[in-house]
Amino acid sequence: MTIEQTGIGTTETGTAGPADGTSTRVVLDHIAASVPVIASLVDHGEHIAAWADDIAARLVAGRRLLAAGNGGSAAEAQHLTSELTGRFDGDRPAYSAIALHAETSAVTAIGNDYGFEQVFARQVRAHARAGDVVVLLSTSGKSPNLLAAAAAARDVGARSVAMTGALPNPLASAVDDVIAIDGPSANVQEAQLVLVHALCRAMEPALRRGGTR
Repeated sequence: MTIEQTGIGTTETGTAGPADGTSTRVVLDHIAASVPVIASLVDHGEHIAAWADDIAARLVAGRRLLAAGNGGSAAEAQHLTSELTGRFDGDRPAYSAIALHAETSAVTAIGNDYGFEQVFARQVRAHARAGDVVVLLSTSGKSPNLLAAAAAARDVGARSVAMTGALPNPLASAVDDVIAIDGPSANVQEAQLVLVHALCRAMEPALRRGGTR
């Protein structure tokens, strides 16, 4: 049964809702707005595949992936690293991936001693080595701590890539490569989750083969 079929003033389960259906309309409008933003990932299909091939090759060769973001983008970054250290689709060896914002003692210590702008950059300098990849997620592309992390990645010889909102933005100019998605911030984050899953799915064959060497 669709929401429209339940009648104004009730939800699909029959629970009383706003008499004018305002909440329902907001929900449907949000879902409708997300569809074209997510669908725009089709235009980035070859680009996402190239990222998958490159990152998988680095991980199989023993390199490390570092990821970071703020707020909702932090959750997306941690989602990516969990799929690599855990598993995405079927069993395979674990690969080294660290969500920098999840290192709470490091984040608070660095923030306290050096300022919030350095919470990711200092960890990049500590953990990243030449050939590693640093993945930065931001809807605005303006976060100072991510810009500092991109600079730190360049200094240590790690490759930096970003998932951002619409161009132009400072982070897109600071990294080695970017996939920029145009749309409202919340919808961009939703599309970034689909991008993360597409990336992981495309990496899986190489990650499985690499684990058998």
